[in-house]
Amino acid sequence: MSDLHVLVLRFNGFHGNIHCSRVSSNWTALQIMDLSSNNLGGVLPRGSFLELKAMMADPSLTHSRSDILHYESQSVRPIYYQDRVTLSLKGHYVTQTKIFLFFTSIDFSSNNFVGNIPETVGDLKSLYLLNISHNNLTGQIPPAVGNLKQLGSLDLSFNKLGGNIPEKLASLTFLSFINLSYNELVGMIPRGNQLQTFGESSFAGNKGLCGFPLNSCKNHSAVTPSEPEVEEDKFISRTETYVSVTLGFVGGVGSIFLPLLFSERWNQSYNKIIDRFILRIFQQQNQDGRTSKSSSAASRKKAEGKSRVSH
Repeated sequence: MSDLHVLVLRFNGFHGNIHCSRVSSNWTALQIMDLSSNNLGGVLPRGSFLELKAMMADPSLTHSRSDILHYESQSVRPIYYQDRVTLSLKGHYVTQTKIFLFFTSIDFSSNNFVGNIPETVGDLKSLYLLNISHNNLTGQIPPAVGNLKQLGSLDLSFNKLGGNIPEKLASLTFLSFINLSYNELVGMIPRGNQLQTFGESSFAGNKGLCGFPLNSCKNHSAVTPSEPEVEEDKFISRTETYVSVTLGFVGGVGSIFLPLLFSERWNQSYNKIIDRFILRIFQQQNQDGRTSKSSSAASRKKAEGKSRVSH
């Protein structure tokens, strides 16, 4: 097995757990591992990732190797065989007609794996594709995933992963596809130039997630802190209104009565104005009284005249 580069066992009926025997250098050359669409279960063994030496190599060294995976023999007659493989890449099945030695991928999707994603996955520094979608994984997304600087495609959708999205995912500059939808993730989506390029579908189905690119925030804890500030602003605006009205009223009344208390000229002028006002009221009343008396006397004379005529 130390010379095996590609292991594709997808779309079979395999079941049970996966594990590696304790033999050194089991998977030193394995660069493509596809166990998807089976009935495999149990936890993802922590030690299995540590055996993938080809995926732990320095990325600068692996990218300098542009060889294509092939078989060549000169025993009887020249034979040249170029490997090809079909992979689930960025949500679509793609046939790789040429497998470069620096291309690495792990696909454990559509199985029954449970438990946490091992932290040891962060040691696979040259890993390009990681797909563990459609399982029953729980726990949080390991922050160590942010160490995979060569990661171009990450699919952890349709699991039961919880907690926050690690901030380190925002630093993966080569990431061109991500799908974290339909989990139990919560909190704000990390802000980063790379994560901001993905659409809403990459984060859909997580009721506790909020922030761009989601249209609304379902997380009440993220919305609640802003509500007291709004109420406080309303209270401050009302208080300012009451204070300004009170000051205006006091200022207006004071501008009228203070000069009367401390200035004789103002006091005399004020008294004269009040006297004239009162005098006009009495004169108007007297005039109205005279008018009413004259009208009543005239009406009596008319009544007497009519009575004499009738007699």
